[in-house]
Amino acid sequence: MFDSRVIFLDLETTGASADRDRITEIGLVELENGAFVDEWTTLVNPQRPIPQGVAGLTGITDDAVANAPRFTELSAELLQRLDGRLLVAHNVRFDSAFLRAEFQRVGVRFRPRTLCTVRLSRLLFPEHPHHNLDSIIERFELPCAARHRALPDAQVLWSFARELSRRVDAQQLANAVGTLTQRPALPPGVDAERFEDLPVAPGVYVFYADDGSALFAGKSANLRSRVLAHFSAGSEQERNQAMALRTASLEWTETAGELGASLRLVALLRRLRPLYNRNRNVSEAWALNWQPPNRVCAVDTRDAADEPSADLYGIYRSRSDASSALRGLVRGHRLCPILIGLEAGPAPCSAHAAGACLGACVGNETASQHSMRLIAALARLRVPAWPFRGRVAVRESDNSRALSEVHLLDRWRYLGSARTDSDLDALIEQEQLPDFDVDHYRLIKRYLDQADGSPDIVDLTRHRDLVWPGAAAAD
Repeated sequence: MFDSRVIFLDLETTGASADRDRITEIGLVELENGAFVDEWTTLVNPQRPIPQGVAGLTGITDDAVANAPRFTELSAELLQRLDGRLLVAHNVRFDSAFLRAEFQRVGVRFRPRTLCTVRLSRLLFPEHPHHNLDSIIERFELPCAARHRALPDAQVLWSFARELSRRVDAQQLANAVGTLTQRPALPPGVDAERFEDLPVAPGVYVFYADDGSALFAGKSANLRSRVLAHFSAGSEQERNQAMALRTASLEWTETAGELGASLRLVALLRRLRPLYNRNRNVSEAWALNWQPPNRVCAVDTRDAADEPSADLYGIYRSRSDASSALRGLVRGHRLCPILIGLEAGPAPCSAHAAGACLGACVGNETASQHSMRLIAALARLRVPAWPFRGRVAVRESDNSRALSEVHLLDRWRYLGSARTDSDLDALIEQEQLPDFDVDHYRLIKRYLDQADGSPDIVDLTRHRDLVWPGAAAAD
């Protein structure tokens, strides 16, 4: 149905990281031209303890795998079964990543053609909100002898495939499978295997030219789909083609969530200044400074206090933007350009004749009345004080990938991200704060406004031991 030679496969593992964890069980169902050929399963000795939570979920314990073959002992037979076949799995990136890592450890390059049944279900049934295996079992009333065991779960996928053949138009199904198994048209000369390793996870990425210069940096909640989209036709096709012709390599960093991706992207743009990104000057950060009772001027935040204070209003990327905002504020609230400091006398100001000034410059209102209206106009632009005593760690976690990281923040600055205690300590030991960055400020402020006292914000001056709750950081 999917291909002339198909393997439905499922793995059980000691955890979610293909680099750190190992396979504990393999199950597969083999088809040839749509007909059942064979099924095969084996426990695998991972050569490391199986976490209690994983053992409770799968029923696979340390004792159960103690006498099972190691991957090195069964790799030749497994490779013979998988070689040249379309590998079908639920969240196939997970299973193929583990297989690639295990085969790499025994010196075998393994890059199969793959089909993800999660993505296939989403493509064919977009009206349904959930596409995990339990949801599919329930939706199609599929039998399963034992959930979270490799062969029974692989058998569920075969049953799902047969249901699709009965319920979905043949051409629609073929088109969907073709879409999901089509390999992207990658730039000439790049390492295609590197693109194959792209995860379906949040993160940041950078394209590099062959001379090592950065071409483009971006972020996404789904690294794989976003990166590959650069090499398909679309609204930016001409720009993407020009970039593709120069792309020689790709680097990325997975993140635990979108905040980490956004903060890292700004830092990457400042450091690398990629050719195809719109770059802004990090040294530019302007605000409006109120000088009682009535004067307001644009100031560079570097010339203000180390932390933006209550005397600053609005944060802008340039002096021009700040000055434009001030003129708009004056017009919108019928303030006097002379009292504000935008014009020199004599009175009346240029706005008074047009009715755009209430007349403080000619005595129609007192300076105090004008000052009260100015304060009210500025209020919504007030730059808030840093709401903590010092540095804080903002924690993001993705339990499905067993990934947790913290982002160190101080006085609206981003100091970096850490996944271990040692990395966090190194960040904390930094004595000098980075320059104030408008984009980082806006990202942090938006997060804190939405977090509203979330426990994922740890004040390091009070609760250093809560950064990694319940366990030490993983190395």
